[in-house]
Amino acid sequence: MSERAPSASAKRPEFRNINAITDLPGYRLPAAGIVSILHRVSGALMFLLLPFIVWLFDKSVSSEISFGKFKAAFNIGLLGLPGFFWKLVVLALIWAFLHHFISGVRHLWMDTHHGATSKTFGRSSALFTLASSVLLTLILGAKLFGVY
Repeated sequence: MSERAPSASAKRPEFRNINAITDLPGYRLPAAGIVSILHRVSGALMFLLLPFIVWLFDKSVSSEISFGKFKAAFNIGLLGLPGFFWKLVVLALIWAFLHHFISGVRHLWMDTHHGATSKTFGRSSALFTLASSVLLTLILGAKLFGVY
């Protein structure tokens, strides 16, 4: 029996700290990583805009007068900002909700189906999440801005 001596040419892996300025621009994040980060961003956005969401709901259901103020905020503007700005804020909330919901369903599916942990499923489900949340946001945004 011959024992093999460790090869001098076999290099051990080198672990080092990364430099955010030089290393991160060249790093290509996979689609699943982008979805994961956007899931957190969309949750934070919905949380931070929760007072605005409550105000929208209150103005839309309290009375006909408050509903008129609600409509005026989107047509004329509010707090010195044009109605177009408030529609963009609502469009961001629409995207945040849709992305967070679809991504959450994706995570639940992967948690409950053990076969759904492959790299190909992760990539395809991440691309589906990104595409469907953007597509649904565009459709609802077209309605919000009066295209149809």
